[in-house]
Amino acid sequence: MTATTTAPVAAPSAQAPRTPSPRLRAWATRAPLLPALVFMIVVTQLPFVATVVISFFDWNALYPKARRFTGFDNYHQVLTDADLRHSVWTTVLLTATVVLVSLVLGLALALLLDRRFRGRGVVRTLLIAPFLVVPVAAALLWKHVLYNPEYGLLNGLLHYVGGPQPDWISDTPLLAVEASLVWQWTPFMMLILLAGLQSRDQQQIEAARVDGASDWQIFRHLTLPHLRRYLELGALLGSVYIVQNFDAVFTITSGGLGTANLPYTVYQSFYQAHENGLASAAGVLVVIGSIVIATFALRVVSSLFREEVSRP
Repeated sequence: MTATTTAPVAAPSAQAPRTPSPRLRAWATRAPLLPALVFMIVVTQLPFVATVVISFFDWNALYPKARRFTGFDNYHQVLTDADLRHSVWTTVLLTATVVLVSLVLGLALALLLDRRFRGRGVVRTLLIAPFLVVPVAAALLWKHVLYNPEYGLLNGLLHYVGGPQPDWISDTPLLAVEASLVWQWTPFMMLILLAGLQSRDQQQIEAARVDGASDWQIFRHLTLPHLRRYLELGALLGSVYIVQNFDAVFTITSGGLGTANLPYTVYQSFYQAHENGLASAAGVLVVIGSIVIATFALRVVSSLFREEVSRP
């Protein structure tokens, strides 16, 4: 008689936990950012869409029932009106002058602060201070403390040496606005260029000195090519902000004497002439120009990050 053996029954294996799909993981990662995204869309994008819609209407706030759809007539008027064209030219001239002068002065100050000397920290703090001043306060400072023909500091110094007593704002209105903006934006350019100077390869500079290169040759052939990206970044970021500048023009000259730039013209059309459609069309053009400049700025920033990552 043979004994029969019964094979043991295998215990059921525990089911392996499911791994979430990549799409689900992506949504779980983005979920905490959704409230901020919704808030940004409501606060920034919806008003811009409303501005674009209004720009296609002939809409005077004093006669709201007389509004009518006019298509691109407002844009045509913005681009062909002599006063508006002059404001566009003033915006370009103001932006180009302030950016170029701020870059040159910022580069000179950055080269100074890149050297070691006693009190460098204090000097750096004092040079950064103008950029931290509220724009309206800075414009008021220049208008009353420096430019005033009766008690201003500039005329006080000229009176001390026996010089003339000009009315700075009346005689050179655009230059007065540009000087205040240069004073405020030079520290910004200085910080960007100082960061570029401190990221140079010091071994390469020391090797050039050993080979007999002068300071000018090092600056021209090593420092300046290295700072090219930082100069582009400063110029683009400065242009984005100065194109939209309103505070200095409004505070110092109130847009008079040929200093009205495009943002001030938008203000005049909207709050003084009550032309909502025309002001919206001019505002849309300002936003489009800023977006174009910002796109180039973002490309420069991305290229800087790629260079830093690829650096050994």
